[in-house]
Amino acid sequence: MVVDFATAFLSLDDEFPPDACERSRASLEEAVAELRQRRPDLFAVMNEVGQAYLAAFGREYAPLLQRTFDALALSFVRMATRHGTWGDDLHEYHNEHHSLELLNGRLARIRLQLGWRALDVREWLLLALFATCHDLRQREPVAFWWDIGANERASIAETFRILDRVGFSRVQDREFYVTLGLMIAGSTFDARPAAPNPFNTAEVASSGGSLAPKLVAQLGSARPNDALQRRTQMMLIAADLDTANVGEPFASLAGSAVRLVQEREKRAGRALNASESARPVFEFLTDGQERYFFELHRFVSALGTEVFGAAKRSNESRVREQSRRMRERFPQGTLPGQTGQQVIDAFLEFAAL
Repeated sequence: MVVDFATAFLSLDDEFPPDACERSRASLEEAVAELRQRRPDLFAVMNEVGQAYLAAFGREYAPLLQRTFDALALSFVRMATRHGTWGDDLHEYHNEHHSLELLNGRLARIRLQLGWRALDVREWLLLALFATCHDLRQREPVAFWWDIGANERASIAETFRILDRVGFSRVQDREFYVTLGLMIAGSTFDARPAAPNPFNTAEVASSGGSLAPKLVAQLGSARPNDALQRRTQMMLIAADLDTANVGEPFASLAGSAVRLVQEREKRAGRALNASESARPVFEFLTDGQERYFFELHRFVSALGTEVFGAAKRSNESRVREQSRRMRERFPQGTLPGQTGQQVIDAFLEFAAL
């Protein structure tokens, strides 16, 4: 059975209507003003990268670039407000800083290492929007459709409304919408029915691989064509961009593990300064990290492998050494009276060596 993802994605608005954050941050003009006030540094970076983009591809793409910048402003402000440092429901990992890790970190690394011609004029924009849109919604009740998580489907619905707001058209730019929707759908992690309830995004983000390769296989049963090949390529590159923390300097990799476990414990209702969090934090930062790094994670695109693969290999010994030191510090796992924060402090201490 071939799933009509395009029709399904374009009809998600009723299932996932705007929430309070989307309604309060509906104005593009206000979002741009707020971003300019709170993060003026981002405007300088966007202007510099934008000028380089136009120099590489031509000034005729200036209107398309401006629409993309407007969508980035809206999505970033909503991310920072809903689950980030500007609001009152901070998710330590799934926040605006994770968006910037992709946008100003990993995507920039691809550009600097391979040059602008590694991707085409729209692919760069799709990946930029993926960075700020793929985690827009994180509090949806657990429900999967063809293994695509509810958080991802809700993020697709909101992303499409953002595109509508800044001047894209669901008719004229249909392929742009559908490709971005598939990229976000493919970022679903480990969509197993046995996932804990209430659904803990930080839990599954370290317990399985991305859905993108499975969706590629599903789409591959359709008749091959150029549009399908572009969609599947972008799904795989986006999945690699999202999980390329394994190919970053070890301190950054360790930092992402800490932020994930902090978010996981908060979502699970366990305080880090209480003894109840000690063992789950220890297991997450030892067995969990080894399993994710060595068993579950793999780069699934040629571009991701080329840019981030060697750095991941260089981290292999550090990941093993980190776990060895943690097990020496906590030879019985953890002891009564020890807390999750003590485990985190030790993890960060060893990561800095």
